[in-house]
Amino acid sequence: MTDQPAPNPDQNPNQATPPRFDGSAEHQNKPKLLKIRGFPFPMQTPDGQQQTLLGLADASQVSSKIVVTQPAFQAVLPLLDGSRDIDQIVAEVGRGLQRPMLEQLVAQLSDAGLIEGPVHERLLAEMKEAFDKSDNLPPASTAQFADLLVMQEVGQDATPEQKSEKGPAKLREAMDAWIEAALKDAENPAFDSLPKAIVAPHLDYQRGWFNYAQAYGRMRVVDRPDRVVVLGTNHFGRSTGVCGCNKGFESPLGLCAADTELMDALRVAMGDQADLLFANRYDHENEHSVELHIPWIQHVFGQDGSGAYPRVFAALIHDPVVNNGDSYDGNGVDLESFITGLNRAIAEVGGKTLVVSSADLSHVGPAFGDQQTLEGEEGPGAEFRAKTATHDKEMLQTFSEKRLEDLVGSMAWQQNPTRWCSIGNMVAAARVADPERIELLNYAATMDPQGTTFVSSAALAMF
Repeated sequence: MTDQPAPNPDQNPNQATPPRFDGSAEHQNKPKLLKIRGFPFPMQTPDGQQQTLLGLADASQVSSKIVVTQPAFQAVLPLLDGSRDIDQIVAEVGRGLQRPMLEQLVAQLSDAGLIEGPVHERLLAEMKEAFDKSDNLPPASTAQFADLLVMQEVGQDATPEQKSEKGPAKLREAMDAWIEAALKDAENPAFDSLPKAIVAPHLDYQRGWFNYAQAYGRMRVVDRPDRVVVLGTNHFGRSTGVCGCNKGFESPLGLCAADTELMDALRVAMGDQADLLFANRYDHENEHSVELHIPWIQHVFGQDGSGAYPRVFAALIHDPVVNNGDSYDGNGVDLESFITGLNRAIAEVGGKTLVVSSADLSHVGPAFGDQQTLEGEEGPGAEFRAKTATHDKEMLQTFSEKRLEDLVGSMAWQQNPTRWCSIGNMVAAARVADPERIELLNYAATMDPQGTTFVSSAALAMF
């Protein structure tokens, strides 16, 4: 359910010398596909004709390589689960699939690190080593956006020096403009006091700015928090439960240092589960749902007398709908243990804490597997969008009334029909904040021009 763009075709999907299949290698003879994402890959044939192939990329972004293959192989991919050998897969698929065709695909997947095996293990080890060498996570999507703003002013040939010099100011200008536009007609454009928690999107800024501004813009005049706890969504990581991060976060505006005091208190409060909480900290390496909030925190609350932005602790929360809050496999940190530990830690360190739920809601449309198209001001597409919005607002009402068990239970009973991706961090934020009231500030949804994706989000505040 991520909103990241497809990989750049310049990543050399077609190698000059295709990798060779090794039937003696267990990982190739019984291939087990990792978490991948597929995307349309347009190509031009030698005779000048356009065709659309299937691109495959590592969803967790451990590998930067992509594999391009025929769309017909979509029927093959679910069978690459490590339980079948090549001959079994060929026999089960049929449809004219021949062993050499599958061997070539598996060899490419292995070479790209998209199936379990030595290449993936090497790339994962390199990523973990690099992750643990630094105290802070560098900016990714926020830096790309700031660079884009500079290029809009200077031109596509803007130098790295120009991007570094002009990027922070351009990003601040954009956030100020968004706040002004979002709150110009608001009845209450500012909170009277710092909320206990907020809910805001993790959509890219181009689509989500209105709801970011609805929540953060109202906090420009409130007391500055001593720390911010950002609860994100684990889109593609390996953790089966709550996943903590032991690092600070950088953005084009500077550094929000890790709140080591809170983390130390949390480790004590979590006891035997403390190490498990941070065991899969590498899931944060390429996760955007925390990073996108860092510039807003920095811009709205500013620096203290020592020049420091608010300290941050971040965690990714799994979906409580799947297993009623327990980890997916019973081997991760369950939601209840994390909430209890975090509440104890916050009480131990004292001061003002703001909890941020980084939440997107529905993900519907053909791009997410729905058969129904979305386009049209009237007709089935409009009816489908309206039905999705109605369901969103019903669930948001349940959340605003603090009926958290009803929200989880309803979503479980309905099997989360519109694919809300952040129920876990919304529930966790509300449980940690324990507010007297939850106020819905705004609801919004965005659709791509082709009508393939419809993604909704909301801005809420808890007092």
